[in-house]
Amino acid sequence: MNPNSITVLDKTFVPYLSEAEIQEKISVLGQQLNKDYEGKTPLFIAVLNGSFMFAADLFKSVDIPAEICFIKLASYKGTQSTGHVITAIGLDSNIKDRHVVILEDIIDTGKTLHTFLPQLVNQQPKSLKIAVLLHKPEATEYPISIDYCCFSIPNKFVLGYGLDYDGLGRNSKDIYQLAE
Repeated sequence: MNPNSITVLDKTFVPYLSEAEIQEKISVLGQQLNKDYEGKTPLFIAVLNGSFMFAADLFKSVDIPAEICFIKLASYKGTQSTGHVITAIGLDSNIKDRHVVILEDIIDTGKTLHTFLPQLVNQQPKSLKIAVLLHKPEATEYPISIDYCCFSIPNKFVLGYGLDYDGLGRNSKDIYQLAE
């Protein structure tokens, strides 16, 4: 067994991405957003619960005028997607004629955003982009146009840095992968 592995509930996870690797990619993404949105005031919409760490760190690396708000969308139970998207906290900001950037922790099947994006499009934002920390291309079943991606990863379950396993494990600074 890997000496740096962690156990959460009944599962063992091994190190996958270090805090330093994550922060480096987020810094690069922040610089890109500063460039792409220069002279604009984008609204970042962070999808809870998983994206809270990513959103906070990314927002700190953005030095242009910007706003942030949070919504809660969920489709996971344990290590599997339920296939049903649950909205628990809705959008309370007016996005009409705004430059909007969705912040997601992970996109795997794409169902969560595929279900939610039409609601945003109906509100007529000036632009709508997606920034994601992790993307699992092998798992993607729904067409989602990802504009900014920090890491493309294999279709394996991960936790840490905001990502959880049944609510636990979010508080790790690193990202771990389910041990084989």
